[in-house]
Amino acid sequence: MNGVHDMGGMHGMGPIEWEKNEPVFHAPWEGRAYALSLAMGCWEKWTLDALRHQIERIPAADYLRMQYYEKWVTALIELTVTAGLASGDEIESGVPALGSPKLSPPLTVENVPAMISNGASASRDLPIISRFQKGARVRARNINPTGHTRLPRYARGKLGTIHLDHGVFVFPDTNAHFLGEEPQHVYSVRFTARELWGDQASPRDAVYIDLWDEYLEAAGSKSTE
Repeated sequence: MNGVHDMGGMHGMGPIEWEKNEPVFHAPWEGRAYALSLAMGCWEKWTLDALRHQIERIPAADYLRMQYYEKWVTALIELTVTAGLASGDEIESGVPALGSPKLSPPLTVENVPAMISNGASASRDLPIISRFQKGARVRARNINPTGHTRLPRYARGKLGTIHLDHGVFVFPDTNAHFLGEEPQHVYSVRFTARELWGDQASPRDAVYIDLWDEYLEAAGSKSTE
């Protein structure tokens, strides 16, 4: 979807602030927010892509003022209530409603190390034919989906070259909306800076973007409107 979260190429956002020796978490509550997101995801009521999309749906004014993990918590609360795992009143009070069902968490303390070390890969070992080969000229489709997408606005309609094929991965645009994984190839696509930003950009610079098959068309094709 188009929204304030898609900041790539936006003007007026100010310089990126680099923090030397930046810690993993700036405060203890950030670590707890991260842990809660992982633990709640183990209920398998939503996908990582659904969590990302829920973050994108935060109103623009709130999104811009919130800290990074504050957005995670806001999205997590909404998903938890929507999935029926807890009510808004229970989350607000921290007390379960009288007579509410009690369930054993799917993630136990003993299972945490294995979950952290193994992760949850979106890679899929499937014999799916790739549409493009290394060196092929492609165009990022000019689309404006109302749902989740990982195709940044600044690359839409732009010409690039396939740098390498990462393999087959879950397609986030469908996975975020519980419409299936639709696994497909993901490519590293090289775009010159001038193709993306115009003649004022350095001719020596380039940007490499990981893009799914669904986002691309052959360079000779007419860009999707």
